[in-house]
Amino acid sequence: MITYVTLYVAADGEKASEVTRRLKELGFETTLGNHDFAFRWKDRDVTPDVVINFVDRVQSKLKGTGVLMHFTTVS
Repeated sequence: MITYVTLYVAADGEKASEVTRRLKELGFETTLGNHDFAFRWKDRDVTPDVVINFVDRVQSKLKGTGVLMHFTTVS
């Protein structure tokens, strides 16, 4: 499974490079195309609750940055 994140960065928010650094600390990789970042799950039995808990961690990590996020998880 992969969780993709598309970001919307505010002009008066945190720099995109800082947001990228924080996401990489959580295990995301940068991508090109429809999404900005991807997180590749190692566990094959990922449940919706696990994904939601992970999204909570991402929100906490990016709190105060002014970033809006869109998450998509696919198997």
